Amino acid sequence: MTLLTPILRAALLANGAAEVETDHVPLAKFFNPAGLGTWLVTEMDADGDTLFGLADLGEPELGSFSLVEIEAVRLIGGLTIERDLYFSTMLPLSAWTAAARRTGSISQAETLLKITARRDGRPT
Repeated sequence: MTLLTPILRAALLANGAAEVETDHVPLAKFFNPAGLGTWLVTEMDADGDTLFGLADLGEPELGSFSLVEIEAVRLIGGLTIERDLYFSTMLPLSAWTAAARRTGSISQAETLLKITARRDGRPT
């Protein structure tokens, strides 16, 4: 699977080129289908490789990571890192970061944010 469609790549590059620091909404979620590893991506540098967002490889952490390195990962059985085709959110990265730090993982944060949104009658 191609992790970034041309439209998604353009949106990430636009976020990365923004001159004003913004609390962007994650535009993509990558995950390891065989175990640990989840990334929420908000922007891409002009180099076309450096992504920024929230990474969870055992502990949620804000920072930059390489698209090339993520695409190069080969898992048992020939699996690769995948993009969650059904991921969408209206919440900024700061909300995801706070929830992930509170719960200990992006996956648990996603559950918490969905439950809270349903309870409050608002979209995630």
